[in-house]
Amino acid sequence: MRSGWSKGELARQVNRRARQMGAHHISTDTSRVRRWLDGEQPREPIPRILSELFSERFGSVVAVEDLGLRSAHQSPSVSGVDLPWAGPQTVALLSEFSRSDLMLARRGFLGSSLTLAAGPALVEPMQRWLVPVAASGPAEPEPAAAARRPSKLSGPELDLLESTTAMFRQWDAQCGGGLRRKAVVGQLHEVTDLLQEPQPEATAKRLFRCAAELAELAGWMSYDVGLQPTAQKYFVLALHASKEAGDKPLGSYVLSSMSRQMIHLGRPDDALELIHLAQYGSRDCATPRTQAMLYAMEARAYANMGQAAKCKRAVRMAEDTFLDVGIDGEPEPDWIRFFSEAELNGENSHSFRDLAYIAGRRPTYAGLAEPRMRKAVQLFSEDDEHQRSYALNLIGLATVHLLKREPEESTTLAEKALRIARKIRSERVNTRLRKTVDTAARDFGDIPEVARLTDLLTEQLPETAEAV
Repeated sequence: MRSGWSKGELARQVNRRARQMGAHHISTDTSRVRRWLDGEQPREPIPRILSELFSERFGSVVAVEDLGLRSAHQSPSVSGVDLPWAGPQTVALLSEFSRSDLMLARRGFLGSSLTLAAGPALVEPMQRWLVPVAASGPAEPEPAAAARRPSKLSGPELDLLESTTAMFRQWDAQCGGGLRRKAVVGQLHEVTDLLQEPQPEATAKRLFRCAAELAELAGWMSYDVGLQPTAQKYFVLALHASKEAGDKPLGSYVLSSMSRQMIHLGRPDDALELIHLAQYGSRDCATPRTQAMLYAMEARAYANMGQAAKCKRAVRMAEDTFLDVGIDGEPEPDWIRFFSEAELNGENSHSFRDLAYIAGRRPTYAGLAEPRMRKAVQLFSEDDEHQRSYALNLIGLATVHLLKREPEESTTLAEKALRIARKIRSERVNTRLRKTVDTAARDFGDIPEVARLTDLLTEQLPETAEAV
């Protein structure tokens, strides 16, 4: 098989994933795998398990249909991303999905009932984010009465909901997505309960904004622990909620998270379309910090497409735009405060690092990445609130040293990242660290420092972590 798995190994992988998701009745063997290869159609959830396993193996979306299998028919509310752009449906879908996630939160169980959308199937429905809400004709008496009705929620209670969301975001940055994901999903479900009650328009908009932020954060945490289909569903619902809130900058931020996921899944062309949609939709209202973040993500997409000139231009635009941050003195929403000077340098250095790999390990691009990555590592080392970002940039700098054929320096940085990885719960950090050490072992396995780090990684970071 192109995956490098034997029939027996694939059977073991399927059985392991099935146990993780609670499907203990599944017991696959080599002869069963052979029958699949001969055309037999396995029953659910095996097609979803195979899709997820091969997507992870190849680093890009492998749909059930790509494997020559049939996917079970599912309602759009469960599996799709092409959802109705209307407030009541958005609330109902958020409630349904968060409730299902809370009930079936074992790794892979909820995700196995979903498919990852990519290409036009993903991008075209998201483009409707730009379409204005259709006018509904003359105002009816009921909405007018609702607008005058006093809210059951006081201003301080709404403030508390919003500050709780900010606290969850801080926990995620410090500890990784695996520690508080269920709490975020639970809070999201509570907010959707409030949205199902009659609310004045101003209160409803604040609640939709809160729901959008929580759904984006739930998606981000799901992405961080490796639940990719679940993450995408939350991102889509967050974009719908941001539209109901009338918050275009927040919507652009959600699209940037979706873009980052597509880069991770090996779909930079989709990532670029999502970022361009975000930039166009928020062009007249996004702050310089948000614009700089979007330019940085545009650079990442171009880098992974191998388009060096466009990548460099987007990096320059990100850096130039960031110079305007804070000039007007206007307060910024909490969700964009993460994009600091450290984050800017980290994103742009990763763009040049990615470009170096795409271009066949070009030392020129590694040279462009290194000073920015060093700056990011230095700034994050002084910031206790963003330990995951610190670890990711240590790993990034380690990969730059591997590109420059400096394995000793690389292992020193990777060992620092390992110490942080043991304290937080981020499968994304763990996966990147393992890949970096595997690369070092493949290219420089005879160097004692590399051999020692390989043993240390196996001992201290075994592949047993499960998402929460």
